[in-house]
Amino acid sequence: MEYQEAKEKFISTWGSLGSLWGINKAMAQIQALLFISTQPLSMEDIMEDLKISRGNTSMNLRQLMDWGIVTKVLISGERKEFFTTEKDVQELARIIAKERSRREIRPVIKVLDDVSSIKDDGTEKTKELIKQTKALQSLTQDLDALMSKMVNQKQNWLTKSVMKLMK
Repeated sequence: MEYQEAKEKFISTWGSLGSLWGINKAMAQIQALLFISTQPLSMEDIMEDLKISRGNTSMNLRQLMDWGIVTKVLISGERKEFFTTEKDVQELARIIAKERSRREIRPVIKVLDDVSSIKDDGTEKTKELIKQTKALQSLTQDLDALMSKMVNQKQNWLTKSVMKLMK
C-alpha cells in the first residue's frame, strides 16, 4: 500500500470510529489528519485535503479546540492560522477521557443524585425507582472515580491502569 492510500484509509477509518465515540465524522477526520501530519496545517490545507467546506472545517476545529485536543500554532511570517493536535497517544487518550467525564459522566451523576433523592411515598414503584437510581448512581460514581484515577496517572496512564486492574 502506498502512502496516499494508507493515509486516506487511516483518516476514513478514524472518521468512522468517531461516530461510535459520539463525535461527527468530519471532526474525527480533521483530528486524524492533524495527528499524522508532520507540520501544523492551515484551515485551507485541511479543507483541501479532506474536501470539506470552510464552515464545516471552522466549526469542527473550534470544537476540537474546546475539547483541548487541537491547538492553534503561530508560524512566524504567516498570516494564516495553523493547527496541530496532541501527538502522544497516551496523553490524547487522557485528554479525551477527562473531557468525556466532564461532559457526560458528571451530568449523569447530578441527574441521578436528584432523581434518587425523591420523597419515598411508600409505594412499590417509588421504592423501585429509588433503589435502581441509587444503584446506577453508585456505579456511575465508581466509574467516574476510576476514570479520574486513570486520568491523573499522566505517563502511560492507560497501560498502567489496565495492568493494575488485571493484577
